[in-house]
Amino acid sequence: MTALHAHHAPSRIRWSAPPQAVLFDLDGTLADTAGDLVGALNRLRVQRGLPPMPLETLRPYASAGARGLLGAGLDIHPGHDEFEPLRLAFLAAYAQCLSETTVLFEGMAELLDQLEARGLKWGVVTNKPHRFTVPVMDGLGLMARAGVVISGDSTAHAKPHPLPLLTACEQLGVPPTRALYVGDDLRDIQAAQAAAMPSAAARWGYIGHNGDIADWGADVIATTPLDLLHFLD
Repeated sequence: MTALHAHHAPSRIRWSAPPQAVLFDLDGTLADTAGDLVGALNRLRVQRGLPPMPLETLRPYASAGARGLLGAGLDIHPGHDEFEPLRLAFLAAYAQCLSETTVLFEGMAELLDQLEARGLKWGVVTNKPHRFTVPVMDGLGLMARAGVVISGDSTAHAKPHPLPLLTACEQLGVPPTRALYVGDDLRDIQAAQAAAMPSAAARWGYIGHNGDIADWGADVIATTPLDLLHFLD
């Protein structure tokens, strides 16, 4: 697939057969979890005698999880002596505030209703650890509704490896070519491409830290959740 610039991005996906399922990334795609993630990072900053950073400054890094937030908020990166202890401290802090401010993005609840009304299956494929994914999905009231939930530690590999997406399709009983994967991070699109699955880049998400969304090579770019309905025809 070639990279498509925004004004050249196609307005539809050429399905070889009618789509049967939509799979979503969690952080920054299905739900706005940035407030709780940034809250956890700011607890670490305060413990180190640093002032909290504004949500909007750290928001673009929320999809990259501990790695992205520790890099942006504390300038500590993988390979640094402090990275692993800080990663564990971040996860411990986040465990205390998993669903304090987390909500679905505007239009997402209506989209899920529409998918179910159309008889389409839907689920979540996230790199978030399972012990965090389930409480967040429960807090949103969606755990029982989702057809499948695959977390970052559910399979032997996390995204951008295709295995999580392929596993989700297997559990749903849907071929990858008949599912749409929606994500707000470059690795989401890379995972979909590796799984031979149509992809949609979520412009409403936490984009901005890994290049121009138009250069990711997604099949389509969606500005709002409800835009996705146009790509399922």
